[in-house]
Amino acid sequence: MQLTNAEHVTARPSFTRRKRLLILVSVMALIDFLVFKHGPGLNLFILSVLLTAAVLLAAARPPSPLAAVAYLAFSSFAAAPLLEAPSVSGLIISMVAVVLVALAAARLLPKRPTAIPFVVLRFMPVIPIRLAETWSQYSASHPGQSILGTTLRSLSGWMFPLGMALVFLLLLSAGNPLIEMGLHNIDLRLLLNLIDVGRAAFWLVAAVFIWSLIRPRLIRRCRRRPMQEPADSSPARRFLNHTVLVRSLWLFNLLFAAQTLLDGTYLWGGAELPAGMSHAQYAHRGAYTLVATVLLAAAFVLIAMRRGGPGDHSRLIRTLVISWIIQNVLLCLSSMLRLDLYVETYSLTGLRIAAGIWMGLVAAGLVFILLRIAQRRSNQWLISMNFLTLAVVLYLCAFLDFSAIIARFNVENSMRPDHQGEPLDIEYLFSLGPSAIPALDLYMSTPIDTSQRQLASDARRWMARNVERGSNDWRGWSYRKHRIQNYLRATALNER
Repeated sequence: MQLTNAEHVTARPSFTRRKRLLILVSVMALIDFLVFKHGPGLNLFILSVLLTAAVLLAAARPPSPLAAVAYLAFSSFAAAPLLEAPSVSGLIISMVAVVLVALAAARLLPKRPTAIPFVVLRFMPVIPIRLAETWSQYSASHPGQSILGTTLRSLSGWMFPLGMALVFLLLLSAGNPLIEMGLHNIDLRLLLNLIDVGRAAFWLVAAVFIWSLIRPRLIRRCRRRPMQEPADSSPARRFLNHTVLVRSLWLFNLLFAAQTLLDGTYLWGGAELPAGMSHAQYAHRGAYTLVATVLLAAAFVLIAMRRGGPGDHSRLIRTLVISWIIQNVLLCLSSMLRLDLYVETYSLTGLRIAAGIWMGLVAAGLVFILLRIAQRRSNQWLISMNFLTLAVVLYLCAFLDFSAIIARFNVENSMRPDHQGEPLDIEYLFSLGPSAIPALDLYMSTPIDTSQRQLASDARRWMARNVERGSNDWRGWSYRKHRIQNYLRATALNER
C-alpha cells in the first residue's frame, strides 16, 4: 500500500504547490457562497461534487478523463439523497464518497475492498492536523522566504507576553476598581463588527477539511510487538479454554432457548398473558434490552471463535456457537415484533423507527458472524461487510421522508375500528414539520371530535404558513420541499 503523498513524484513541486493553494482559496470562496448562512438544500449536493472536482484538479497525477468522469459520477450518486432532502445520513455518505475519491486520486486506496474501511479510519485522525502539519513542513524547509511566514513567526513571539499580560490585567482589575471601570468602558462592538468571527471560524474549518482532501495522508500502522510468552499461555486463553467455552455455550443456549420459547408462546403464538399485563407491556419490556443482550452475545462469539483459539479447532464449540447465533437472530426478530406490537398501541416515533433499523442491522451482523465462522473468514472481512451494510442502509434511509411515514402511520392506525391504544397526538405530528400536512388532511377528512379537528386545523395552518414564509433561495432547494409546496398549491386550488 502506498503511504507517500503523490506530490513527491512530480517534476515541478512548486507549480503543484501553487496550484493546490489556488484551488484551496477558490473552493473556500465557493463554499462560503454556497453554505455560509444559507439553509441546507441543493447547496450540499453541489458542495459534494465541488469537493470531488477540487480533489481531481489538485491531484499530482491527474486521472484520465474517463476516470475523472467515473469519480464525479460516483460522487454524484453518493450525494443523490441530498437532492431529495438534506439529512445527516446523506451528508455522511456524500463526504465519505469524497474521501474515497481523494484517497483513490492519491493512490492510497488498497487493492482489497475489505481493507478500505481501515484505510478510511486511518485517514480520519489526520484531518484536523493536516493543514498545520503542511505549514510546519513548509516553514522548516523555507526559512525566511515567506512574508506571511515571517509575520506569523513575529506574532508568535508576542503570544505568550500578551497572554500573560492579559491574565495580569484581569487580576489587577479584580483588585482595582479604576482598572475595572476602564475595562468596562471599552466598547468591543466596533471591533467585532469589523471582524466576522463566525465567518473566520467557518473558513478555518473549511480550509482544514479541504486541505486534508487535497493532500491526504494516512497515520502509520502500529507494529505488533513480539509476544513475550507463547500464545497458549496468555491469560485470555487460559481463562477461555475449551472446557469453559463448552460450559458457557451450553448454558447460554439453554437460557436463550427458554427466551425463544416464551416469545414463541406469547408473541408469535398470541397466548394470553398473566393478569395485569398486556402484549404491549410485554413487548416494551424487552424491545431494547434484548438488543443489548444480542450485542453482548456477538462480542462473546468473536472472542470464542478467534483465530487459533479453542473454538477454531473444536467441532462441538462451532456447533454450539452456530446454534447460539441462530437463537440470537430469532431474538432480534422477536425484538422487532415486540416493537411492532408496542407501536400499534402507542403510535410510531422517529426513535422507534431508528430502533427497528438498528435491530435489523444487529440481525444482519449476526448473519455475517455466522458466515464468517462457516467460511472461515477474517475479522477484517466481518467488519467490512458490516460497514458496507451500514452504508447501504444510511444511503437508502436518506431518501425516505420518515416524518411523512410516521404521520401517515399514526393517522391510519388511529382510524382503525379496532384501535384501542392512545389517541392521535396532534402536537407530535406538528413537531414533525410540513411533511405531516398530507396526513393531517387525511385525518380531518374523517369524522372526528370537534376539538381534535380544531387542533389539527391549527397545526396544519401553522405548518403551511411556515412553508410559505420559508426562503426561496435556490441554495436551499430540495425535492422534498418542492413536493410539499406543490401539494399546498394544489390543495389551495381545490379549496377554492
